[in-house]
Amino acid sequence: MNKRSLGAALLALILISTSGELVLADESVAGDEKKIDFGYVDRGIHVGADKWILDKETGFPVRLAPGQAPTDPNDYKYELQCHLGDGDFDSVCLRTQLKCTNGPNDEDGIPVVWLSKPRGVPGAVWARHSGPTCLYDPKPEDVLPRIAGAIQKRFETLPVDAGAVVAQPSPHTLRGAETNFYADAREQQFDITMFGQKVHVVATPVQYTWNYGDGAVFGPQPSMGGPLPQDRWGEKTRTSHAYGATGDFQVVMTTSFRGTYSVNDGPPLPIPGEGQFSAAPQTISVWRSITRNYADDCNVNPSGQGCPGS
Repeated sequence: MNKRSLGAALLALILISTSGELVLADESVAGDEKKIDFGYVDRGIHVGADKWILDKETGFPVRLAPGQAPTDPNDYKYELQCHLGDGDFDSVCLRTQLKCTNGPNDEDGIPVVWLSKPRGVPGAVWARHSGPTCLYDPKPEDVLPRIAGAIQKRFETLPVDAGAVVAQPSPHTLRGAETNFYADAREQQFDITMFGQKVHVVATPVQYTWNYGDGAVFGPQPSMGGPLPQDRWGEKTRTSHAYGATGDFQVVMTTSFRGTYSVNDGPPLPIPGEGQFSAAPQTISVWRSITRNYADDCNVNPSGQGCPGS
């Protein structure tokens, strides 16, 4: 490790406070109202099948809307791998600490460990989260805020696959009948470099907007739909659509992705906004059906209307 990097690292004890709502571990309703206990699980509060976050204006928990991702409830910081505080280092640890060499531009890096604690919980203490890992930057106290400020724009430029549009029936359907549409979209991961650091991005589909090509639009909403068995084609579903005219229509689905990013194998942090990505158009040919009633018995009158050969 070069002296410049080490000197900067000794000053770097950075608190990464991710933006967003505060998530409570336990909250009671004041006054005569009934007390409700909330259990913190992973990245939110679960009550039955629902997730809850804290409303910053009222101070009370509110139900999370479908498709809305809660923010990370933790704060994070990193510190030198073998640092004991006040400029002291563990000599035994130093002999086996992570070697951060061969970084971008052949510069040495700084071995760090990541710590976390629940945000907004009185008396919470820092605990080891992950690491050791490396940071490669002459000013490590600046690199993480720089990445945080640029990650949303970079996320929107990633080659995220919006998924495929599937229609039942396809490629032909009938005017006035319900055509079932559903999305085939999946979580995706990307490894990119930002400001000389390795950044791992995870993109998760959360909402879908359907443009059926005839002026009708549905969404954004969280349902990706799903397939129907063939004997149920024509049933109305949440994402189905009935065309009122015949012709060829281009169906376009736009998928909204939420993401997380981690720097040099550090903790996953939420990307503040969503990325919008559109799938390739799916052509649907809408036909009309004609029903006629015939009174002729083809055995008696083979040349009657509707009979073979008539």
